Amino acid sequence: MVNASQAPLILITGGSRGVGAATARLAAARGYDVAISYVANETAALAVAADVEALGRRALAVRADSADPQQVADLFAAIDHSFGRIDVLVNNAGMLAPQSRLEGLGFERMQRIFAVNAIGPILCAQQAVKRMAYRHNGPGGVVINVSSAAARLGSPNEYIDYAASKGALETFTTGFAKEVAREGIRVNCIRPGHIYTEMHASGGEPGRVDRVKDSIPMGRGGQPEEVARAILWLASAEASFVTGTFLDVTGGK
Repeated sequence: MVNASQAPLILITGGSRGVGAATARLAAARGYDVAISYVANETAALAVAADVEALGRRALAVRADSADPQQVADLFAAIDHSFGRIDVLVNNAGMLAPQSRLEGLGFERMQRIFAVNAIGPILCAQQAVKRMAYRHNGPGGVVINVSSAAARLGSPNEYIDYAASKGALETFTTGFAKEVAREGIRVNCIRPGHIYTEMHASGGEPGRVDRVKDSIPMGRGGQPEEVARAILWLASAEASFVTGTFLDVTGGK
């Protein structure tokens, strides 16, 4: 176990629930200090921070909308102040809206979904690269974008706008990975499939994973911890020659 002064720092956006919370807890168990951002649920965020501290690591929970450039700048300033370093950025914050065909999608909904799911990760990566890249006298680092199998499948009749926003995130992953590959930064993308998280309730169907699980080759939905393990493998030195890649955690779908 690394000591407190040498612990690497991982920032997980949207870290108060689901995959983000599972990644925060597993990262702490593996020796990371952990910063998380959240938008609304301070109680849940503080509970995750308490779990991190119970594992002997330092924790910071910051309210920040990743689609707001000033809040993103303030989030990174808070990390600078508390830790003085950032080693891994996990762009996990994302949102769904209620299931709908294309004709039913409102303009404000489309704007918000793209702001959170596509622009937000770009804003966070901008801040991270200024601290990580060799060209900015940084030590290197890792960025992991959390996409969705929806980017491949398209989510017809349910979340076409969500799927499209994740497709944008994947194209960003490819370009950004190439741009910073010689600056000491690895950039990869995780594609979770049907995972048991609270996000499905945002889409109006809390039991969605159970409804669709027979369409998954493995015959079950995934657990947030299974996605967290894939994220932390990409963050680790075991993935030292892996950049610009996409790792599906989908049970085969």
